[in-house]
Amino acid sequence: MKTRALHLISAVLSLALTFPGLAADKDKERELRLAASVGDTATAEALLNQGADVNAGSEFGKTALMMAVENGNMETVALLLTRGASVNARTVAGCTPLTFAAENGHIGISALLIEKGAHVYDRTRAGWDALMISARYGITDMVEQLLYKDADPKASDKDGRTAMMQAAEKGHARTLAVLLAGGSDIEARDKSGATALMLAAGNGHAEVVKTLLEKGANVNASDTDGATALVWAVGHGHRDIVELLAQGRADVNRQDRDGVTALMEAVTTGNNDLIRMILERGADPKLKDKRGRTAWDIAKKKGNDQAAALLAGVR
Repeated sequence: MKTRALHLISAVLSLALTFPGLAADKDKERELRLAASVGDTATAEALLNQGADVNAGSEFGKTALMMAVENGNMETVALLLTRGASVNARTVAGCTPLTFAAENGHIGISALLIEKGAHVYDRTRAGWDALMISARYGITDMVEQLLYKDADPKASDKDGRTAMMQAAEKGHARTLAVLLAGGSDIEARDKSGATALMLAAGNGHAEVVKTLLEKGANVNASDTDGATALVWAVGHGHRDIVELLAQGRADVNRQDRDGVTALMEAVTTGNNDLIRMILERGADPKLKDKRGRTAWDIAKKKGNDQAAALLAGVR
């Protein structure tokens, strides 16, 4: 094994000595990527004139164009494109110049890339396209730009989440409204059956919840576990969201697959300040879960004395 390794090293050294230009070429391309990264257009042009390969990538497949895009160096991007840089090159993770532009919010650069033929449908290894990425970061102007260029608002990532759901999860109400106007399915579900309303409710994004309710989202839709947006909000202690959903006619007595209600969820998670609110909204404290327990039973079992005291008079 050692003999074979020595032979291999010897062969590589021999090749480098025989063709010293190979190492020099790699150095030029590394320098080109560095120049692109810092926006040194003059140096990038000089290296290209010396024969540097404009499409040579790093060990991860990242090209000079991607580095220029990532850092918002428009002049360098323009140069590289005129010198033959591949607008649809991909890294080992499936990232493209356009997904880098989306991730960093470089709208002018994304417009140029699209004009030069960038594929708006290309996805990263995680299943994200440029529309999903810009929606996730709340870059509304880019979302509008991509929709105008026929990006698919109904496409979903590996978890089944669309661009609209990404915006909902991260709390970008304006971006979400644009996506809904652009054809997103308000009732789209991810692989766990969650809707945009559930994601927004669970993360406490009141403006997104308001927008979704105003646009007609089903307030009583349930995920694969049978939980509704109300249960998601209660479980995370989002009082303002619980109020919004209740005003939107959420069914406070809807039970999930285990028979758990929003009231039981408040008790279980220790969000005792929500118990009175839920009771005032019509919650039935006598309902039982699949194990035959009421909310009061759960409070006693959990040692939640405050909740037990609140429920004692109504059980």
